[in-house]
Amino acid sequence: MRYMDPDKQGNKKKIGILGGTFDPAHKGHLSISKEAKKRFDIDKIIWAVTKKNPFKEKSSLSLDKRINFAKKIAQKNLFIKVKYFEDKIKSNRTIDLIKHIKKNNKNTDIYFIMGADSLINFHKWKNSDLISSICNILVFDRDRYKAKSLSSRSFKKYSKKSLKFIKFNKVNISSSKLRKI
Repeated sequence: MRYMDPDKQGNKKKIGILGGTFDPAHKGHLSISKEAKKRFDIDKIIWAVTKKNPFKEKSSLSLDKRINFAKKIAQKNLFIKVKYFEDKIKSNRTIDLIKHIKKNNKNTDIYFIMGADSLINFHKWKNSDLISSICNILVFDRDRYKAKSLSSRSFKKYSKKSLKFIKFNKVNISSSKLRKI
């Protein structure tokens, strides 16, 4: 699937997926969700909380605390739905989540949202080629990651197909910085 220009998509429903550990959720997650909704006319964004990111250490907060905190952060933004899917789909893989959401939302375009730091290792994700073929990938610029992500193997491979790199006024915050406070 090629990256779709939002003005040429007709009346298809648009769902964004922002996946991660949300350890903890913060205003950066909220900021990129609002920006994705505004720029690409996305109807709903799902914050898909994962129990464990395969590329990271164990989370500092319990799954329940992370889900509840994400709901609290997003509560005034009714287009954001905080969900946990892993027990239902029996997987923590992005491709399985996307397939599940597509299967249950016919005639819908999926926009997978990630930070520039995640793009650097995207080629290592299970079925990254398939992910890029069944959804649009929106990569949001993050401090200190722009150059590395734009020169990454994944950017070179997918930017002419389904990937859009988004430059915007970044919120200089991250979950790892918040955990150190």
